[in-house]
Amino acid sequence: MTKKFSLILIILALAIIGAITYVVWPSATPTTTTVYAPTIDSADFSTTITNPWLTLMPGRKFTYQGQTAEGLERVEIEITGATKTVMGVETVVYSDHVWLNGELAEDTRDYLAQDSAGNVWYFGEDVDNYENGEITDHDGSWLAGTDGAQPGIWFKANPQVGGEYRQEYYAGEAEDTAEVLSTNETVSTPVGEFTGCVKTYDWTPLDPDAQEHKYYCPVVGGLVLEVDLQTNDRVELIAFN
Repeated sequence: MTKKFSLILIILALAIIGAITYVVWPSATPTTTTVYAPTIDSADFSTTITNPWLTLMPGRKFTYQGQTAEGLERVEIEITGATKTVMGVETVVYSDHVWLNGELAEDTRDYLAQDSAGNVWYFGEDVDNYENGEITDHDGSWLAGTDGAQPGIWFKANPQVGGEYRQEYYAGEAEDTAEVLSTNETVSTPVGEFTGCVKTYDWTPLDPDAQEHKYYCPVVGGLVLEVDLQTNDRVELIAFN
């Protein structure tokens, strides 16, 4: 083999390797380097939350109860009319009290607002965790616009099967995500049977065991059932107005 012919073969081989090296296959899955930074314009938001599956007018109350692995859980939600400005957006205070075996375990204030399209956004939460009647810590607290945290969507205006969305984002602390599984579920609870309900699959990459199915019904205008996929524990709506 001549030196000239050998050189040609080497050049061809390098060209082929180079071509292979620079082939990039498209991916439908976001990479870990994807930046999540929704554009927030305070003028686009309102404290009037009229989403059919999550209607949160002042005076509304929801009560839930269920037997869990930790004991009898009771949750009381109240919309008092209080507001809080987060990231320049005036939000509704969604007051959430959790009792376990009759003792207060958690007192949370979630901050929600509805955009002009009807999506209900989640701007963070202040959490007081209790033990034996005393506040022990504030684990779970985060606010959009602070320490890189970003708001997410609590519930979509027009949920579509297969639609997936971030509900919150505080890297390494709060990364809940939801996917719509169905938009026509029938759900039976102690307060009645509801139709036309949306079923979601909720999970977080921070805890593989934290997986739930949630059911939101338009007649109620809120959550009616939550099922833990690891234990099959059910927390159900037992009263609402």
